[in-house]
Order: sequence, then structure tokens, then C-alpha cells
Amino acid sequence: MTPFAIAGVQMYVSALESNVEGMIQRLDILMARFPWTQMVLFSELTPFGPLDRFALPPENETLEVFQAAARKHRVWLIPGSMFLKNPEDGRVYNTAVVINPEGEIIRRYAKMFPFRPYESGIAAGTEFCVFDVPEVGRFGLSICYDMWFPETTRQLTSQGVEVLLTPVLTGTTDRDAELAIARATAAQFQCYVFAVNGLGAGGVGKSLVVDPTSMVLHQSAGQEDMFPIEVDLSMVRRQRETGMKGLGQVLKSFRDRSTDFSIYDRSSGTDAYLNTLGALEIPHQGTRAGLHVDVPARHVPDAPAFKGQGAVPGMVPVQPAFAPEPLPNPTAGTAAIEEATPAPAPAVPPAATPNPPVKPDTVSGSGPTSSG
Repeated sequence: MTPFAIAGVQMYVSALESNVEGMIQRLDILMARFPWTQMVLFSELTPFGPLDRFALPPENETLEVFQAAARKHRVWLIPGSMFLKNPEDGRVYNTAVVINPEGEIIRRYAKMFPFRPYESGIAAGTEFCVFDVPEVGRFGLSICYDMWFPETTRQLTSQGVEVLLTPVLTGTTDRDAELAIARATAAQFQCYVFAVNGLGAGGVGKSLVVDPTSMVLHQSAGQEDMFPIEVDLSMVRRQRETGMKGLGQVLKSFRDRSTDFSIYDRSSGTDAYLNTLGALEIPHQGTRAGLHVDVPARHVPDAPAFKGQGAVPGMVPVQPAFAPEPLPNPTAGTAAIEEATPAPAPAVPPAATPNPPVKPDTVSGSGPTSSG
């Protein structure tokens, strides 16, 4: 067994003021309550909220505060992410850092898939984040929308990542879809998934921890939460060797695949359909994009016209008292029935047939009923 204790912190996030002091307070409380915690993960954009106007330079005092906190508590610390501005070209990246127990920043990761078109002003990163915890295992970092693209997790797990750390900021109605994606990701790539969301301006909560069999180890609700979970990375290694529950050996099957995917060759033309989907832009009110058909308004006449009679303005039409037209063949659509029993007695006209007595709690004309 290779145990390792990872804690997620789901906290309220303000959009208009710094949340850094609150993060440090919660980290202190977490370590006082659960001193066996070895790694701590906050949600996406926790330090300063979701507004990129608070972007900082790559080196700043806030990072130094987090480095000191990691050193104080001797933990691996991923303090969510924050907007960092490249001083050379002015581009803003949604960036997470990994700080080791010595207080050193060992990795930086810029979100590869900003939530476009809603985050159209944020530049996309191009480098993956993989790091090792000595004598424990290999970890990978992605941010929120990255998980919607299985290629990102495929790249990480193909390099041996056993735990996927995903700070999230989802305050929209698609959080339940993300929970399904997190469980599917854990099963598809045979890894642990920690997806930590925020509250307030930081999201709707519902942080999630999933093991490699897609079992939910913990799911937060809509209030503040700190949840240390001890993972067993030997379980990951055994499952990758023998299959999930002794069944699907997904990573080895991908390794031994008999085909490559032309969809990833941009010059192959296989993805031509994608070019028909229109621009990547925010929908507007009443948009009919993707429907391709305009349905004209239908004119409804003021009064219905019956067969053999035109509608006369200002007059109420009267249904003519014609006898119903006979069927061309009265027996059309019926099967011939041979007489196997004597002919029944003449039927009594419906008006002369009394209502049969009905027992209480009994449905007339039905057989025995069942609640199952």
C-alpha cells in the first residue's frame, strides 16, 4: 500500500477583494484538525476571483505567501490558480503553481482550454504539468474545462500520472455534467480524480473525489468544506495491470491499438465537419444557430370551414346535417372469424342496458391487479 493524504478546500470566493488571507486561515484550520494531510488543493482562481483585471506578474508577493505557508505546514500546496500576465507580450494566463513542502515552486501550469467564448481574453497554455512526489507517485494538473477534453488526461496518464488534480470554478448549470465527466475520466484513465470547486464567485460547490473504479469517495454539497482523503496509489498500479475490477485494461488496450487517429492530423481533412459549426462565440437572444430552417408563422382563419361550406365573414358556420358517408367496404380492416360456438343472443340496445353493479374498490372490466 502506498497511502497519501490529499485535502481539498471548498471555500467562499469574493470577486472584488483578495481571498488570500482567508485561504491561509483555512489552511491553518485544516492542518490543526487533520495534521496527517500531506497535500492541499484549492479551487480555480481562489486567490483573487474570476476577474482578469486583477492579473499579477509571474513573480509576486502572493506566491511568496503561499510558499511560506507550504513550508510552515510541510505540505504540498496547489493554491488554486490565478491570472498571471506575461510581461513580454501582455498576455494573461490562468495559471496554477505546485509548491513542495520546502516552499519551492516546482511547476507552473497555464490552463490549456480556457472556457471560450466566455474567457476569450485569456491565453491558452501549451505545456502539460506532471510532477512526482518522492516515494509516493506521479501527479498531474489540469484546470476545470481541460477535463472536458480527454486528450489532456490521455497525455498525462500516458506519462504515468496516477492522481489528476483539477481546481475548478463552475458557477453554472453544467456542474452535474462535470461530475459525470470526472467519474468517466477516473474509469477511462484508471486514476484518482480530485475536482475542487469554489463557492460564491468561485462556483456552486459540489467538489468531488473519485477513485480509479469511478467510485465517489467524497462529494461536497453547497457549503464550505475541507475534506482530507487518503489515496492508495498501489491500487492504481494493480488496476492498470489487471484491469478495473479484473476487467477492462484500458491503458494497455490503448497502447496496443491497431489504429491511429487521423482526426489529430489537421491536414488530413477528417475534421472537415467541424468547420461547418460556425464561429466560437457567445449565443445571443433568440439565436437560431444550428437549426438551419426558418419556420414561418402559420395563419389561423377566424372561423373553421367545414367540408362543402365556405367560411362566411361575420357568420357562425353551421355543420350540415348530412348522414355519415358509408365505408366503401364495411368489413375493411377486420379479420374473418369462424363460428366455433353457437351464435350469441341478439344484443340489447345500449340505452336499455342498465349499468352493472360494481363492488367497492373494483375496476369494472379488469382482472386482478398487482402493485408490482
